[in-house]
Amino acid sequence: MIIILLGFTVGGVALCLGPNWMFFWIGAGIVAIGGVVALAVDIFSDVIIDAPRVPLDNGNS
Repeated sequence: MIIILLGFTVGGVALCLGPNWMFFWIGAGIVAIGGVVALAVDIFSDVIIDAPRVPLDNGNS
């Protein structure tokens, strides 16, 4: 999600600028908010779980 990416960006820039711990934790908070939003909108609802694949039997046995 864009919110989580924004949080990682803020945290990464904060680490490169010093490190600036206040902005790092702001970025971590943005990531946490993005995780809550991801759970709220059921981000994994479109995942389809297939049956396990079985290797082809070529009759060589």
